[in-house]
Amino acid sequence: MCITGMGWTTALGDGLDEVWQQLTSGRVGIRESAGDGRPPAALLTDGGPDGCPDGGPTEAPSERQISLAVTTASAALRDAGCPAGDVDTLVLGSSLGPHLDDAAETSPHTLTSAVAEQLGVARSASVSTACSSGADAVLAGAALLSGGEAERCLCGGIDLLTEGKLLGHRALGTLSASGTVRPFDTDRDGTLFGEGAGFLLLETRAAATARGARILGELRGWGASNDGTGPTAPDETGAGAVLAVRRALARAGADARDIAVINAHGTGTRANDTAEAACYGTVFGPKSEAVVFATKPAFGHTLGATGALEAIALLLALRHGSVPPLPHTRTVMPELALPLAADGPREFTGSLGISLTLGFGGFNTCLLLAADEPRTAVGGAA
Repeated sequence: MCITGMGWTTALGDGLDEVWQQLTSGRVGIRESAGDGRPPAALLTDGGPDGCPDGGPTEAPSERQISLAVTTASAALRDAGCPAGDVDTLVLGSSLGPHLDDAAETSPHTLTSAVAEQLGVARSASVSTACSSGADAVLAGAALLSGGEAERCLCGGIDLLTEGKLLGHRALGTLSASGTVRPFDTDRDGTLFGEGAGFLLLETRAAATARGARILGELRGWGASNDGTGPTAPDETGAGAVLAVRRALARAGADARDIAVINAHGTGTRANDTAEAACYGTVFGPKSEAVVFATKPAFGHTLGATGALEAIALLLALRHGSVPPLPHTRTVMPELALPLAADGPREFTGSLGISLTLGFGGFNTCLLLAADEPRTAVGGAA
C-alpha cells in the first residue's frame, strides 16, 4: 500500500518539515498548566484547554474535533495532490473524542460522518480502540485496499485534550509528577497528555501510478492483537505486543533483522515501558541494531491520534535516515537492550521500520513502513 500524502497537527505545529526539525533539535511542546494544581500538558499551537492566550477555545468539544480533523485531513490531501472526491473512504480513529466533556449526545461515527461530509468524501468508517485507534484506522484502510474494497483511503486519528481526560488519567495515576515524559528511563514517572491529529492517504500502487502520484513510502505490513489483561494495565510480559509485531513482519515477508528503526509507544509509564521493552527483547534479541525513538516527550500522549502521528514520524525518520532524541531520558532501563536515541539525533541504515501502539484494553497494533523516496540530510526538506 502506497502512502502518497501526510498531514499532522501537533503541539509543535503542523508543518511536516518544521515539526520534524523541531523534533530533531529536541524541542518539546509541553506547557505549564494555568496554576490550578493540574499537571502540565502538551497543547496545540493554536490553543487547548490550558494556558491559551485568549483564555481557551470557544467551540464546543465536538465542533473542535470536527474542525481539527477537517483541517488536518485537508493538509494530507493537499500534500498528496488528491481531490477529496477521489477518495473512496475516510477511516477515522479516536479514543473517546469529546464524549466526556460535551453535552451533545453524538456517537463517534456521527462526528466522523460530519468530517467526511465537510471534506467531500462519500464513505466513512470509525475506529475506537483506545490509544491504538489511529494505528487501527491505518490498518483498517489497508485492509480495505488489500481486499479490493477501495483504491484510496484517507486514514487518521484525532483526540482532544479535555478536562475529562485529564481528570480520568489523574485518577488512574498515569500522569507524570515531574512534568516530563521520559520513555524507558529508570526514573520514568508517567506520561503527559496532548491533543493532535494525523492523516495519511493510502493508495494501491496501481491507483497511485495511474494519477502520477508522488509516493512517500509504503505500508508493507500490519498486525494487531488483544491480550485482554485488564481495562488499563498492559501485559507486562509483552506477549500480546510480540504477536502484533510478528504478524506485521509476516505480512510484509520481513525478518526482525530487517528492521532498522522503531517508533515506540513510549509513554513513560512504568508498566507500559516494561511491557514494550519485554516485547522488543523477545522479537529482536539483545544484539539488534534497530534504533528506538518516541515522540510523546514532544507531543504528549495524544491518545487516539498517537498511532497516526507516530506513523508519520516513522516515515519521516526513514526518509531522513535519522531519529530525533528523547530529550528527558538520561539513564536507560536495563530491560531495553536496543539502541536508544537519548543524547541527540541518531543516524541509522536500512529502509524498514515499525511503529507500535499499546492501547488500554490490551489493544496492540504494529505498522511496518518502508521509505520510497531518496533520503535527505537531517533537517532537510521532507
